[in-house]
Amino acid sequence: MIDFKGTHFPKDVILFAIFFYLRYQVSYRDLEEIMEERGVDVDHGTLNRWVVKFAPLLATQAQSRKKPTAESWRMDETYIKVKGKWTYYYRAVDNTGKTLDFMLSERRNKAAARRFFKRAIGTNGVPDRVVIDKSGANLAGLESVNVILKFMGSGNTIKILQVKYLNNIIEQDHRFVKRITGPMLGFKAFHSAEATLAGIETAHMIRKGQLHANSLTAFQQFAALAA
Repeated sequence: MIDFKGTHFPKDVILFAIFFYLRYQVSYRDLEEIMEERGVDVDHGTLNRWVVKFAPLLATQAQSRKKPTAESWRMDETYIKVKGKWTYYYRAVDNTGKTLDFMLSERRNKAAARRFFKRAIGTNGVPDRVVIDKSGANLAGLESVNVILKFMGSGNTIKILQVKYLNNIIEQDHRFVKRITGPMLGFKAFHSAEATLAGIETAHMIRKGQLHANSLTAFQQFAALAA
């Protein structure tokens, strides 16, 4: 259960504000006005603190509760502006488009790619195959993961495919994230970018039906992650 003590607002109000920001194309000042229209007087700075504090916690719950994913992966990275500079946002989905994992990195190199693959495997298990782009860094990172798998004697190594058209599914999936981050005009700090992106991915997973809904609305599914 996520602890909301000391926030001075009801939990449902906080969760509604966070969900609305992560799911729709609004700025914090827009959200401040929306909340005011609903009788909640809260400034945009507080809304930002709510997202940065609670979105990663909700994302962790979503990862632990999501439905099983396929063993054929699609991995790619896109760009997110932080403090006026472009950073690299690694993402992976399975061959049906279900979200696997995501990671923001200040660098795009073998070490970052290896770190991402190890993280994704830790969350989802070892895939049968991974489709990547022509990036040498991504290839090197994945090959180094295979070396680790061989050393561990697990008997499982990952088939690596570099076929551009097979990655169309994740390139299309990037659009949802970019559509939400567009009005934000970049992030002022790396940690707030990580937190916000984790929340956006959670809202996107709900949109794609990756959680056990039990006839709940999208917001109800989101709120249930805090229970």
